[in-house]
Amino acid sequence: MNRWLSHHRYALRVALHRLRLHPFSSAANIVIISLMLTVPILGAAVLESSQPLARQLAVTPELTLFLAPHTSSADQQTLLARIQKESGSKINQVRLLPRDQAMAQLRADPAWAQALDALPENPLPDAIIVTLKDSTAPAQEAAALTQTWQQWPGVARVQMDSEWVRRLESLLSFVRMGLGLLAIAVGIVVLATVFNTVRLQALTQREEIAVARLVGATESFVRRPFLYLGALTGFASSLLAIALADLALIPLNTILGNFAHSYGIQWAIHLPASSDLLLWGILIVILGAVAARLSVTRHTRF
Repeated sequence: MNRWLSHHRYALRVALHRLRLHPFSSAANIVIISLMLTVPILGAAVLESSQPLARQLAVTPELTLFLAPHTSSADQQTLLARIQKESGSKINQVRLLPRDQAMAQLRADPAWAQALDALPENPLPDAIIVTLKDSTAPAQEAAALTQTWQQWPGVARVQMDSEWVRRLESLLSFVRMGLGLLAIAVGIVVLATVFNTVRLQALTQREEIAVARLVGATESFVRRPFLYLGALTGFASSLLAIALADLALIPLNTILGNFAHSYGIQWAIHLPASSDLLLWGILIVILGAVAARLSVTRHTRF
């Protein structure tokens, strides 16, 4: 166990020494990777911080159940009770809108009053207005409830008032897809940068590696410092990316704060949770080590 630990301590010291031997190129690689990492971190921060903003806008998704003609009051109350019983966990409020009340609301609008006077009778059906609770996927829930309620007896048609939901989810889906593509691009940049760095290091240390093999060094002993080099590059890049993202949020929050205040809402962008950042950093370290492993396996066969 002590021997294994000593080998790893030696490999870590060698990796740090090689980083110090080429400070400019090492710093350049770390900065390039960190700049690429900063963009998805900021994107994730905006995406997470937009969720409370959507709730502050106080937009309520509604479904309107238009009842079949001549539906009795008892049947209407039965439908109300059934909605509450079967979908109560997804519903914030449900109310009955009688046809006469709906007509009165339309007549209160001067733009409709004259046209409605020409009608011989009230053409509007009785309706049930259902307000849904907030959820992570409101459009899918509204569509599922619409399909279910459409099959119920006494319901002529269900109207899903969720155009805003579709737009919001389309925007969020676009952002998530963009973040996914950015994450893939970051992974490629990490792999390519570390791969090239380790390749140059392996070629530079070619004679040293040959001598180490002559005196009995194993392949693991020769390659281990390069793995630490890749992991250290990923670790330093992750820390710098988090610091850059945190600094970038200062002017962004100043501008967004003034904008949100003009609309009477509170909105500030915060970095993702520490656990998410930690997981992201570990992934980058692993990618750096993997890239180093691929490069050193390919370029130390001499």
